[in-house]
Amino acid sequence: MRKNYSKKYVLLCAFLMLSVFAFAQTGGIKGKVIDETNLPVPGSSVTIDGTSLGATTDPNGDYVITGLKAGNYTVSVKFLGYNTATKTVTVGNSVVTVDFALKAQNTALNEVVVVGYGTQRKKDLTGSVVSVTSKDFNQGPLTTPEALITGKVSGVEITSNSGAPGAGSTIRIRGGASISASNDPLIVIDNVPVSNSGIAGIDNALATINPNDIESFTVLKDASATAIYGSRASNGVIIITTKKGRSDKFTVNLSTLNSLAKITKEAPSLTADEFRQVTSSSEAGLTPAQQGLVGAASTDWQKLIYRTAFTTDNNVSFTGGIKGLPYRLSIGYLDQDGVLKGDNLKRTTAALNLNHNFLRESLKLDFNIKETYTDRRFANQGAIGAAVNFDPTQPVYSGNDKYGGYFEWLDASGNGNPSTLAPRNPLGLLNQQVGNGYTTRTLGSISANYTFPFLKELQFNATFGGDITDGMGNTFIPATAASNFNQTYKGLYSQYFSENYTYNNDYYLRYVKDFKSIKSHLDFQVGYSYQYFHFYTKPYDTYAADKTHVTSAAGNIFPGQYYIESPFGRLVFTFDDKYILTATIRDDRSSRFSDLRRNGYFPSASFAWRLKEEPFFKAMTSLSDLKFRVGYGVTGQQDIGPLFPYLAVYDPSNISAQYQFGGAFINTLRADAYNTLIKWEQTATTNVAFDYGFLNGKINGSIEYYYKKTKDLLFDTPVADGTNLTNHVYANIGNLHTQGVDFNINAKVITTDKLNWNIGYNVSFNKIVVDNISATKDPNQVIAVGGIPGGVGNTIQLLKAGYTPYQFYVYQQVYGQNGMPLNGVYVDRNGNGSTVDDKYLYKHPNPTVFMGFNSNLQYGKWNLGFTLRANIDNYVYNAVQASNGAYAGLKFQGYLNNLPNSILKTGFSNYQLYSDYYVENASFLRMDNANLTYNFGRLAGLNNLRATFNVQNVFVVTKYTGLDPEISSGIDNNIYPRPRVFSLGLNASF
Repeated sequence: MRKNYSKKYVLLCAFLMLSVFAFAQTGGIKGKVIDETNLPVPGSSVTIDGTSLGATTDPNGDYVITGLKAGNYTVSVKFLGYNTATKTVTVGNSVVTVDFALKAQNTALNEVVVVGYGTQRKKDLTGSVVSVTSKDFNQGPLTTPEALITGKVSGVEITSNSGAPGAGSTIRIRGGASISASNDPLIVIDNVPVSNSGIAGIDNALATINPNDIESFTVLKDASATAIYGSRASNGVIIITTKKGRSDKFTVNLSTLNSLAKITKEAPSLTADEFRQVTSSSEAGLTPAQQGLVGAASTDWQKLIYRTAFTTDNNVSFTGGIKGLPYRLSIGYLDQDGVLKGDNLKRTTAALNLNHNFLRESLKLDFNIKETYTDRRFANQGAIGAAVNFDPTQPVYSGNDKYGGYFEWLDASGNGNPSTLAPRNPLGLLNQQVGNGYTTRTLGSISANYTFPFLKELQFNATFGGDITDGMGNTFIPATAASNFNQTYKGLYSQYFSENYTYNNDYYLRYVKDFKSIKSHLDFQVGYSYQYFHFYTKPYDTYAADKTHVTSAAGNIFPGQYYIESPFGRLVFTFDDKYILTATIRDDRSSRFSDLRRNGYFPSASFAWRLKEEPFFKAMTSLSDLKFRVGYGVTGQQDIGPLFPYLAVYDPSNISAQYQFGGAFINTLRADAYNTLIKWEQTATTNVAFDYGFLNGKINGSIEYYYKKTKDLLFDTPVADGTNLTNHVYANIGNLHTQGVDFNINAKVITTDKLNWNIGYNVSFNKIVVDNISATKDPNQVIAVGGIPGGVGNTIQLLKAGYTPYQFYVYQQVYGQNGMPLNGVYVDRNGNGSTVDDKYLYKHPNPTVFMGFNSNLQYGKWNLGFTLRANIDNYVYNAVQASNGAYAGLKFQGYLNNLPNSILKTGFSNYQLYSDYYVENASFLRMDNANLTYNFGRLAGLNNLRATFNVQNVFVVTKYTGLDPEISSGIDNNIYPRPRVFSLGLNASF
């Protein structure tokens, strides 16, 4: 026994010694795996060729492999969507550092794109669908979501409404499809279609969504892609998907972005010296009393009302997993000052995403909830027009305490009251009115996906979502303010409150199966959707500043509500991975129409042929993709003013129409107009396209032609006297058509280990023509639109069959030998010796061509990017110049107005409101933003640290003489200026 024990002891000692010796002779490798933008690639597989040794990179992209004997090894790194990277490494007795930089493959065709009710591979798409992910978003101080993709998508025109905090944008996809009804696209956020109605207390409903929480946008442009949504899809669909949780290592991401904004120019008006020169000239024709009103001050009123504005945007997010439950929690706080003094928006957001698989991954649940609270301080934007028009020779302050101490024009009675006609002191308007708005918004959804264990090809999907908003606010004007209202009621205090909510239930079965024997793939789904909308506005009495009752509310406003229920289906059939057929049908049933006209049927069909898979094209190695697409579909529209335009509805009267019964005053009821025959507006779209790719996807893009025909236009049309309860009623009276071409190209110009340069360009040609706007199809029927200042009821635009909508209806100006316009002299276009009836349709506000260009250059740890946009052939009526651009603007009793500086050129004695001189070419080239980023990588215990410098609204090149050429309505009437913004940001993760 002892002998055997001794042998075992000796063998054990020998083994231990050999082990120590072997360990002393081994080494290893470690390193980091990053992508083309120097960001870590977690989950990469690192292997030693010819062995079973390997590792997986952690959330920071780091890996370690030990236990290697001295020698040469081949190390490979793989990650889905990237080319395999390989290096030969010599390992000794220590750990060697080996880093890898992965390059992306041409996997764009296999990317999964979110579409209506599900997802599809990009290569299987037959409709016009464009996806923009977070890595391609515009950078900088962007407070509303749509600004992330401005200039990025062909056929999508995004025009900022103003420079006010959270003002939002006007979004048009292929020019819209309606006239009186909404032209806004349908917005779907995490499977919840949201209402296009506004929210009281904030400028724009989308401003309640934190852009930092958004993962991707998917834009559905043609009817073959949008018809699955049917209702409200005539103007396209934008699907917003927010960021989700991950089950990997706990990560905290912090970001802060701090900005300074300032206006770039003032609206052109006379300086104090120019004003004195003009008022003393013989052309002005002022009386000595009027000339005596000219002051001795030199006041730049626009400079007084604007400021350099500061904004801070701070966000923190937490991602990770708790016992296999991935989550993402984010909190954001925005404090944005407007360049107009007193303007401010504070926004607090919180978002939570949970997603988990149950029942051996048969059941997948995804929960999203976003909570937003905004505190909006509204500056009095009436100060903008007042600053342009107020006499620059007058002082800011009067020298006494009356009217807050501000200089005001007084009436001729001598009682010291402000003139009822003169403009108000711009600074007084800002400082003597306080408007506050408060909103809360809860937007959430829970989605379930269940795969049947006994039939793996069959899935059941259900989504329950809701959007609840409350908006309230108040306006206070002190008794000292010099407004007309305040002279009677001594100040004002008013309130408002509204509540909107919508919820939706969507259910669908999806069957997906490959039939390999016949080279076919089937994707079929059928479902049901129900969405309910609720609107409520609470009326309030108004009070004077001292709480004295002024007016009573107009009775109770009952809640408005309607619903849309919709069965739908979609079939996608693929043969031989080359021929793809998609067909959809949706039956929308809206309670906004009568029972007989409630149903709207919206079918679509589209076909794609992957030409690249044909032998002839397959042999072209430089050609990586070529696909032909054609589609046709019908979509609907119902978004108009009245909720139930087919019903006879009675509204309560206001205080002036109350009826007295004894000592009580009772609100009367007033009948609204209605039309029992009203029905869906429908748009049919044809789309023909080619998708292309070259050099393994380094160059890719598409070219598309589309034609849209809208019939049964929902139009607020005039009616004959005595035929209804009003002089206007909504009816289906007309048609219009739109046609255009979208083209885009993206290129990876340079791809090396250290230098990468990507560029993108898109251009769209779009033309809209009204075919008919008359119930009798009268080609001479016209409807005047586009109200302008300078008189009551004046309009400058016209709708007429055969023309682009909203063209300007003006006189053709005659010019003298010096090139200046002649006062009141127009071309006699019809040759009858009079120009009274010689107005003609001239130009339009819609650009015929709009384009975008973006560039992203990465060198080492540096990154430089910018975005350019251009509109061509869009015109603007310069109402700022026209409404007061004549010496007649000086000849008021008891006060003086400033004039636009165009008076120095035109010398107009009288107003020329309808001269085409004021319709200016507003084509422009604008650099929306430029950004420079430096990635420090791991630093001071942080996993990653990035610093960013950004300039927004870098420059604008245009011939337009007004403040800004980008005006969606085409009428420039003292817009809130868009500022230039300089920002510095830091982003850290640990």
